[in-house]
Amino acid sequence: MSDNSGEFLKGLLIGGVAGVLFGVLYAPKSGKETREDIGRKTEELLGKAKEDYEKALERSKKTYETAIGRLRDLESTAKEKVENLEEEVEGMAGRSVEAIVEGKNRFKRAIDAGVDAFKEEKSA
Repeated sequence: MSDNSGEFLKGLLIGGVAGVLFGVLYAPKSGKETREDIGRKTEELLGKAKEDYEKALERSKKTYETAIGRLRDLESTAKEKVENLEEEVEGMAGRSVEAIVEGKNRFKRAIDAGVDAFKEEKSA
């Protein structure tokens, strides 16, 4: 629950108590009637406070569930991106190995051609 809803409930409670006290001080009723009124008003205020608390709790739950859903979506997206990146790295590594092997083979052919040319030159 946010600080604002706590402040609201606190203000509601304080305002309710102040209203009851003000009503008691200026009420032209007997003590028994006044006590009954205070009891009724207290029950009303507690009921209202409980209702407001439950509404705030429900909003908090919805917000929490929405946040969890978004986090799950982000996690899924991140996993997909990591998998794609892994595939790209594997592909690049495979191409690098191929390029090295091809370069090695060209170098070997060049050496062999050089040796053959040297032998021909020597025998001629």
